Amino acid sequence: QVHLVESGGGLVQAGGSLRLSCAASGSIYSINVMGWYRQAPGKQRELVATITKGRSTNTADSVKGRFTASRDNAENTVYLQMNSLKPEDTAIYYCHAEIWAIGGVWDDYWGQGTQVTVSS
Repeated sequence: QVHLVESGGGLVQAGGSLRLSCAASGSIYSINVMGWYRQAPGKQRELVATITKGRSTNTADSVKGRFTASRDNAENTVYLQMNSLKPEDTAIYYCHAEIWAIGGVWDDYWGQGTQVTVSS
């Protein structure tokens, strides 16, 4: 089995910073893209940032210049550094990874989500 465990969410004032972490564990053969999505109340889940194994990134325009995805391939961990946070960044943030589990195939895995709340 494969699990993604997130940490680092919380309450922060506008203009502040948070760093999210997501560690993949279990019977993992290989990990391709890792990244972050978010879902605000009443809205659809949207991409925030993704990063490939080669560390190429794709970042949503709404957070570009403020959020940065990074990863540690040796630790199967992806991070999201969030700076200059705005109230509209308030959402549940979900970790995602494309993982080839041992004895399996490429599949999508999701974390349980971590709440980020930005107060004005």
